[in-house]
Amino acid sequence: MKITIGVDVGGTNIVCGAVESSGRVLAKVKRPTGASDGSAAVLDRIADMVNEVRAAAGAGVSVESVGLGIPGLVDPAAGVSRFASNLKWRDIPVAAELGQRIGLPVFVDNDVRMYVFGEAAAGAGRGYEHVLGITIGTGIAAAIVNGGDLYYGYKGMSGEIGHIRMEGVNEVCSCGLIGCLETVASASGMVRQARKALEAGRASLLAERFSGEGLERMTAADLSSAMDEGDALATEIITRAGRLNGQALAAATMTLSPQVIVVGGGGALAGERLLAPLREELYRSVLDNFREDLQVLTAEHNDDAGIIGSALYARRSLESK
Repeated sequence: MKITIGVDVGGTNIVCGAVESSGRVLAKVKRPTGASDGSAAVLDRIADMVNEVRAAAGAGVSVESVGLGIPGLVDPAAGVSRFASNLKWRDIPVAAELGQRIGLPVFVDNDVRMYVFGEAAAGAGRGYEHVLGITIGTGIAAAIVNGGDLYYGYKGMSGEIGHIRMEGVNEVCSCGLIGCLETVASASGMVRQARKALEAGRASLLAERFSGEGLERMTAADLSSAMDEGDALATEIITRAGRLNGQALAAATMTLSPQVIVVGGGGALAGERLLAPLREELYRSVLDNFREDLQVLTAEHNDDAGIIGSALYARRSLESK
């Protein structure tokens, strides 16, 4: 049996998996990224993980290629990580260097594109020709798959939906702009809003649970739990985040006309708490012809979508060479 290996490289962890052509994951391993060790050490670690997964896939399995999803700006044609801030990589020839270590063809692309490609090919977007995917996590990013092909745009920079400036948002973003969607509507943005409100003296169940320095331990999951208990602050923050994401997706829908929007990332774990206001805002903000068949779904392979997409992308890239 011929398989491919997908690698999802994050600032904190690397996940590596052996994937069948159907998208089924046969084996996977997860290791700390150790980005502070430098790019060479990280690539050594990935090579070890690839070899470990190759062995775990079992006898009779032949690995044809490896795909990597990397955060930041990527040049897929050259196989180069142009800039990944959380890895502190700039102009790293990932495909060539990893290929030398493992003796296999290596294909590289942006991590969110790989995530959405995985969901489009073998997840919630399966069977749809026009898929728009959004990941809501530390930041917010999107990718488009049309007819099975990824859309890149000029310089491959499409999908930065998290940096759309939103009316009524005045937070300074790490990108340097003011009012970016992700400053308040990402998982980390929601938590920051809660911390600021509590520090300002806002009454909340969260104030009782995360007093003083304990605020640093608060997560988006804690906001969801508080919302379930009727907490007004948590409900306000999550509902606003859903509505703002819905507004941004409405603009994307009117521009791109997707059949389905797949929502993934840590923020998607809030489920209908976030998705209900997102859908409401989205559907009321687009023309009837755009809305009538549009589906909004949560990712099917939230944890594994990155490795599935990277592996299937590598398979397709090898076949097209």
